[in-house]
Amino acid sequence: MYIEPFHLKELPFRLSPDPQFLFLSKQHARAKAYMESTIWFADGFVVITGEIGAGKTTLIESFLREVPQDVVVAQINQTQVSAVDFLQSVLAQFGFSPFKMKKSELLVTLNNFLIEQYAAGRRVLLIVDEAQNLSQRVLEEIRLLSGVETTKEKVLRIILAGQPELNAKLDAPELVQLNQRVRLRLHLSALCAEETTEYIRHRLAVAGGAEREIFAPDTFAEIHRYSGGVPRLINTLCDTAMMAAYSDDRDQVTAADIASAVSELQWVEFAARPEGMATTTSVRQRPRREAAMPPLARLQVLDGSRTQQEIPLLPGRIIIGRTPDNDLQIDSRFISRHHCQITTTNQACIIEDLNSTNGLYVRSLRVHRHYLRDGDVVLIGKHELVYLDERMPHARSNPNDTLPGIPSLGHDDDTLAGEELPLQIPTISPRTQ
Repeated sequence: MYIEPFHLKELPFRLSPDPQFLFLSKQHARAKAYMESTIWFADGFVVITGEIGAGKTTLIESFLREVPQDVVVAQINQTQVSAVDFLQSVLAQFGFSPFKMKKSELLVTLNNFLIEQYAAGRRVLLIVDEAQNLSQRVLEEIRLLSGVETTKEKVLRIILAGQPELNAKLDAPELVQLNQRVRLRLHLSALCAEETTEYIRHRLAVAGGAEREIFAPDTFAEIHRYSGGVPRLINTLCDTAMMAAYSDDRDQVTAADIASAVSELQWVEFAARPEGMATTTSVRQRPRREAAMPPLARLQVLDGSRTQQEIPLLPGRIIIGRTPDNDLQIDSRFISRHHCQITTTNQACIIEDLNSTNGLYVRSLRVHRHYLRDGDVVLIGKHELVYLDERMPHARSNPNDTLPGIPSLGHDDDTLAGEELPLQIPTISPRTQ
């Protein structure tokens, strides 16, 4: 990878939400201040919205690092659930085993828990990410929970974070009572050109490149033009450009590298994108390119022995994860929000873990970054990804062979960390929520 040639300590543009890389623009700082206010005031909801990739989850993770010890937190990320499922998830976060309880038992248990925590001098905070997926019935349950109070004050503090559709839901006539409880509301818009430059330099500095100008001055305007100032898109473009510079054996990213990355990602200028499209190399963009050239490889997604879907791999990058904003969505509780990415070039396909909870496994070894060979099977949660290289359709690589210039496969010993709970299966221990 390009860490050593650029003299960095770690990769600066990972897509996984890492609080240490948080760049506090004015609006991000304000949103964090709004979140912090929930610790001191329990008189209403705080609602934070933003487009896909605006940095909401990273902001939440940074905020949670600084929460005082006397605050008990429940963080909910799975939001396409029924009211009963939601209440069970909240109680599970608080340490209960509620999955055989009826709804009335769930409400009584939760109410008693909140009162007990208040009596013990502890504050209780509920954070719901991806809240735009909540049904009106679940949102109404949240409103009722917020009404639990003592003679002096409410006892449950609530933060709702989500995409812009959340605002439309909250403004619906059916939820007028909930809307009246919203105390603070903020929308995270994209970074301006100046903030985009500061954002890039900030992440490079955190990664260990503070004293060197890794990106040439004329690259920043181009990055903003194609990313629109959306943090996730900035990360994708910068990472791809650094790979381009590394491939040419240079330790500075030039405007030519940005152009090469834009071409590889098949991007157009951000202003010319369809409204709301803030993903990376979107599968929805692929048909135009696929008509002009055959795929270099294919990826089959298997659930047990059944093939769920098959997608072509063209030059560029796809992100694989649980949520709908990914290029390839695998809707499973064993898959992280953004689990891994596959980068395809004319020479090779590389799969890379995005700091997922359950990781990637090839031949029973956990891998962080792996050059895919024809016939490789990658275990991701409880699904299998089968890689079929169209450049060599009749050849199957020997598992012990290595590609020229590529070291043999090892495994990564990083500690599992994330939002999923453990479930035992043979040889690995995926975690699920």
